Amino acid sequence: MKIAIIGYGKMGKAIETLAVERGHEITLKVGRDGFDEEDLQGSDVAIEVSVPSAAADNISTCLRAGIPVVVGTTAWYDNYDDIVELSTAYGTPLLCATNFSVGVNIFFELNRRLAELMNPQEEYDVSIEEVHHLQKLDAPSGTAISIANDILKFVDRKNEWVCQEGDNRTETGPLDLNIEAIREDGVPGTHVVKYSSEIDTIEISHTAHNRQGFALGAVLAAEWLPGKRGIHSMKDVLAIKN
Repeated sequence: MKIAIIGYGKMGKAIETLAVERGHEITLKVGRDGFDEEDLQGSDVAIEVSVPSAAADNISTCLRAGIPVVVGTTAWYDNYDDIVELSTAYGTPLLCATNFSVGVNIFFELNRRLAELMNPQEEYDVSIEEVHHLQKLDAPSGTAISIANDILKFVDRKNEWVCQEGDNRTETGPLDLNIEAIREDGVPGTHVVKYSSEIDTIEISHTAHNRQGFALGAVLAAEWLPGKRGIHSMKDVLAIKN
């Protein structure tokens, strides 16, 4: 398979290494320089892992060129509806994930099930902690937002999530779901969901040891997407049933 990598930072380079190891060819590597539809010709699929400010334009270029695109960049979702409309208009498949790691996507399922179980247990308060490297541009992480949104679907006593980061803190009430965003040097990504009562605490957590899990998931998604139609997620790639 011929893969275009849009965003050639640490993650893009990790994806390149794994893709080549799996027998794929890298046809385009986009760093800070832009690209156009012509640059994508000859590619079977694109993997977009750039920065939030560039993501929507990058995705649009891929869709218009008819190149299936796997998107790992987060914090661009204000443009999501427009991108879906463009994908539909051009008939180009799109796969978005806040986290490509197989382990994290299994963690998402555990989080949903735990939230269902904890909904009637009103004596427990729920919170989220996420820890990432200092270079991460968004807070909270896209993964933490996905975790929070799933909790909000099932836990009736919480209305919205609120991010707490460093000195940038917000006064919250009992209906708020707190996300503690911590930035530390050299941390690929850790997410913890905690339910606490006066009696005990229940926790589930996922800790990434390196970027390889994210890179592998992105390549698996890129292998799966060509030939598909519509909008997809890692649940489709991993055949996780609702």
